Amino acid sequence: MIYQRACDIVTDEIFLEVDDVLPGSHLFLKLEGMNPAGSVKLKSAVGMVDDAERKGVLWPGGRIVESSSGSLGIALSVIAASRGYDFTCVTDPNVSPQSLALIRALGADVVQVTRRDHNGGYLATRIARIHEMIDADPGLVWLNQYANPANAQAHARRTATSILKNIGHVDVLVVGAGTTGTLMGCTQHFRTFSPWTKIVAVDTVGSVTFGGPPGPRHIPGLGTSRRPELCRPDQVDEVVLVDEGDAVRMCRRLARERGLPLGGSTGSVLAALESMTDRIPVGSRVVAVSPDMGDRYVRTIYDDDWVADTFGTHVLDPSGRHPVAV
Repeated sequence: MIYQRACDIVTDEIFLEVDDVLPGSHLFLKLEGMNPAGSVKLKSAVGMVDDAERKGVLWPGGRIVESSSGSLGIALSVIAASRGYDFTCVTDPNVSPQSLALIRALGADVVQVTRRDHNGGYLATRIARIHEMIDADPGLVWLNQYANPANAQAHARRTATSILKNIGHVDVLVVGAGTTGTLMGCTQHFRTFSPWTKIVAVDTVGSVTFGGPPGPRHIPGLGTSRRPELCRPDQVDEVVLVDEGDAVRMCRRLARERGLPLGGSTGSVLAALESMTDRIPVGSRVVAVSPDMGDRYVRTIYDDDWVADTFGTHVLDPSGRHPVAV
């Protein structure tokens, strides 16, 4: 296929069947990292920018600002470069060095906050910084991925539709929760067109999104220190919290046993599924969304020294695991 712009290349129909995480069931991993932005966030970014253009909020030469821990920042950088916008990404110390370098390579500006918010994360601090920037420069356009309905609508229209089109009957859908745009968009579509599907949200220990106590988090992607406005906890059937050490262990195991390097969010989703084996009937058709690949985590998740310093040497042992909190 021939495209005119890099941001138009949205790969939405790549699934990998994984046979050893849920023995006796059919597990399909929806790989979202096969596009120029490298993650599921390209759909969020395109959806929000298209919506802003339709509403007349953005026009050629416009200036975008957004908060991101990495993937959406890269996706918006791709769009800004290909559509002629200026983009400033407000991020924090948890962003991976590779993501940060790529955002800058694509021509975006970076503002990095360092002060933690009252829940020990950086999200509220990033958003406060954006408000300061907008007050000083009202011409900036904040897309606000945490509250923008166009974020979720993009996944209702594309991600969820693709799952049902390609997989057909789905007994269980498992989606990680960050901004909850992907989760809420998929939930919206499945509640209408596949109401029998059990929807499982996966979050990380230390995230407050679903009411858990705040705690330190080191891997970007899942979890928040402030519940996103898009989030509707009552719309999902189950929430599983995963220790980041288990997510790291799962990522490293899949890389070495399957040649499949995946991002931390995918590790969390698959670790959650592994903990649910006794709650998923044999023969079920299960779909798990994999937001990105592992190339941006080679200096973190896949680096022995970083893992040992951050989580302890026990996480390097592929046979061990922490209990998963539900």
